[in-house]
Amino acid sequence: MPNIKIYVDDTLFADLRPRLEATLEPVRAMLCRELAVDIPACQFAVVPALVMADLPRINVEMQLLPRSDRTREVITAVGQTLRGMIGAATGLHVAVRVMALDPDTYIALK
Repeated sequence: MPNIKIYVDDTLFADLRPRLEATLEPVRAMLCRELAVDIPACQFAVVPALVMADLPRINVEMQLLPRSDRTREVITAVGQTLRGMIGAATGLHVAVRVMALDPDTYIALK
């Protein structure tokens, strides 16, 4: 289950929204394939944010439940692919952060 939050500089949000919207489905397909999850397990949010001018204009946070096949190398490769896809869609530098969730305390009600 990847939870994805994409924070976009609010001064660029309106211009980037159509490009980001168009890339969400390919991003979801990549995440489902690479992380071996079904579509209903995915959650996305694209959020305008106040971003400092000397920092990346787009920040992506991905939260995952750990699994034995989700090694550091696999997660790093997925993060790099995610960064590349969002960067290609927007033409901007993208920062990606990945966090593992605690499976003993994580609860999802859908």
